Amino acid sequence: MELQQNYDKIQDAGAELFAISSENVALTKKTAENHGLKYPVLSDNKKEMIIAYNVLNPFETTKARPAAYIITPDGKVAWKSLDTVGARVPTATILTELGKL
Repeated sequence: MELQQNYDKIQDAGAELFAISSENVALTKKTAENHGLKYPVLSDNKKEMIIAYNVLNPFETTKARPAAYIITPDGKVAWKSLDTVGARVPTATILTELGKL
């Protein structure tokens, strides 16, 4: 839950954090509540955004793989990290990339 622990730092950098889940709305809400997440967790059970951003897990196509994107206010991808299953880019790296904008 490194992102959760650093959520304030992400917001202090002028950014907002969203998570996208491949679960339905009810399961997504339950997961967010169970983990006490402060940031929005969105449901994409049709996997439209998951596919559009190329984060469908190639080994388990019912789920997304870990990824991080920095999207500018005008909708352009400024930076991305498509992580391997079971690994996540460190929040420090995300904060460094935000600092470059």
